[in-house]
Amino acid sequence: MARQVKTDRRSRRSRRLIVDALLALMQEKRYDRITVQEIIDRADVGRSTFYAQFQNKEDVLVSEIERVLGLLHEQHRGAVENPIDHLLPSAAFFRHVQETQSFYPAVLRRLSSDPHYLTVYRYLRDQTAQQLALIAGSHTLAMPPDLIADFLAGALLTFVHWWLEQGSSYTPEQMETFFHQLAIPGIRAVLSNQHVAHPSG
Repeated sequence: MARQVKTDRRSRRSRRLIVDALLALMQEKRYDRITVQEIIDRADVGRSTFYAQFQNKEDVLVSEIERVLGLLHEQHRGAVENPIDHLLPSAAFFRHVQETQSFYPAVLRRLSSDPHYLTVYRYLRDQTAQQLALIAGSHTLAMPPDLIADFLAGALLTFVHWWLEQGSSYTPEQMETFFHQLAIPGIRAVLSNQHVAHPSG
């Protein structure tokens, strides 16, 4: 048991070293120009250690995106009173992007086909879909929830891209207000038209 705990601790430490190495390199150069070997050298780990934890550099980035966005969502869920108004942790996400812009190169360049961009987009979409399912409960929404989730995730990233292009001249809280003013009335309208789903057959 003690050996397992030690192994787990060593594994977590290795993963953190590798992730931190990638984040540090992203401060210095574009993500698409970073190699696995550079990550290994910066983390000071062996190649076998790297591949025991991750499949490739995309896997490193995806794991960190999911970890960070997961934390934002957890903090967000515990702080909101009306879940309809806060399907996404928009203010927290704006603040996070503002503080770590080098972590979101694909969002900055709006590369919608980039694996990095797609990871952020899919995570936001999936979390929104889950929140919608909880709010709707046994009711059927007036339009497909997948469409609503796609719209909100895409809209938030469009707002982030515009905001960064403008030099972040508005505060994260102001951007959240803009986002809500445009997005939430439509979501409320959809939810107000929902009806109870009846089992088939």
